[in-house]
Amino acid sequence: MESQLTFHLSVLEGDHRSQPTPSREFRDPAFMENRSAPVHRWVPWIAGFSAQFVEDVFHECLSARVSHRPLVLDPFAGVGTTLVQAMLHGYHGVGFEVNPYAALAARTKLTAASIDLKALDALIHRVERVPAKGNGQQTSEQYRPRGFRSRIPFFSPQIEPQVLALLELLYTIPQRDLADLTKMAFGAVMVQVSNYTYEPSLGSRPGAGKPLLDFADVPSVLAAKLRQIRGDVVWLQERLSRMPTGLKREIHCDDFLAPGTQVKSGSVDLVLTSPPYMNNYHYVRNTRPQLFWLSLLTQPDDLRQLEQRNFGKYWQTVRGADPIRLQCTHSSLAQTLKTLRSTRAALGAYGGPGWANYVTSYFNDCDRFVAILKEVLRRRGAAVVVIGNSIIQGIHIPTDQILGELAEAHGLRLEKIVVLRAKRVGASITSSSVRRGKRNGAGLYESAVVLRKR
Repeated sequence: MESQLTFHLSVLEGDHRSQPTPSREFRDPAFMENRSAPVHRWVPWIAGFSAQFVEDVFHECLSARVSHRPLVLDPFAGVGTTLVQAMLHGYHGVGFEVNPYAALAARTKLTAASIDLKALDALIHRVERVPAKGNGQQTSEQYRPRGFRSRIPFFSPQIEPQVLALLELLYTIPQRDLADLTKMAFGAVMVQVSNYTYEPSLGSRPGAGKPLLDFADVPSVLAAKLRQIRGDVVWLQERLSRMPTGLKREIHCDDFLAPGTQVKSGSVDLVLTSPPYMNNYHYVRNTRPQLFWLSLLTQPDDLRQLEQRNFGKYWQTVRGADPIRLQCTHSSLAQTLKTLRSTRAALGAYGGPGWANYVTSYFNDCDRFVAILKEVLRRRGAAVVVIGNSIIQGIHIPTDQILGELAEAHGLRLEKIVVLRAKRVGASITSSSVRRGKRNGAGLYESAVVLRKR
């Protein structure tokens, strides 16, 4: 650990000659590597793992386990990359995900092998028969989400009738697994036929310098996605036919940090996960279209409740609260928070005081997280936590190192911190008018924090 500690301290003290060097132990974890991988490619997800990174972690942490079939846990499962890879290896897998759309995608992937291909073919044929100008019926108006708001019309007038007709079709599908698969597929293509775009956050097309999308053949787009999925289902069924039966494949649409976790104490061989980074990327709001148009949420208050359950909260949800107290003991973090709270203090919630609340909330959740890891891990079980550092109000915060130290305070052993990427996208956290402070020579990087239960 000495080399990693030297790196972090040099950056904090302003010695910018020392830069993180990516390790060759693990391949790039970026989700973009999944764009061509069967099953993983079904839903784009900016915060996901690459399947090849998961493979490397399995090889390092599980290859020596032969006495029993391992249990892999992902407490922040996203769209299920870790769980799918565990399934393909014949491991038990359990995941938690608070975002209902991501949980839907993960569950659909884990159960897709049971899809009736003839029923899927019939559905694709029905989708292709939906007129590209909508069906002209007023009955489909009931599927427009009442609680959804956007600055400009989310779908153009020539596109929305098609969307409503497809939603009407979706709700006539009698098979639950096929209906879920169709919801997931529609959610995956929804934004590309809308007046919004991911850049990488969700924003309007005009705001990104793109014209409004006046027309798209939405049934053809959805049918093409379903045909891609069908090919992958065939591949998946063939792969799983060689796997043992009775594997645990669970995804809970729930908060892993909530009391009464559904994971048995001392049962987990490997935790492989990535909690939300402390970069204020709004995972909930970036899936608002899917959450509302797929009826996973119905009211704005549902969205606010989901935001409150998010790991680390969001700056917008805690900035105006009374000063939040750090619930763990960590002297250097406490000093950093004190410095942050006094930075641009005259701006109140938009200056250091608001951001100090955000950072405090984040590390309070980190402390609860590692405490639960200690409880659920089997003896000598491992946890690999991918996390990124942060620069807030000009102050560099080595999130990976602090997480490792919090874990050690709870009795876990910090084996190593492996730098995965020396550079990562995150300018908004350093350059936006409400985030910036003094210029800081530190850069954004991404690490794997490797922990072991003694």
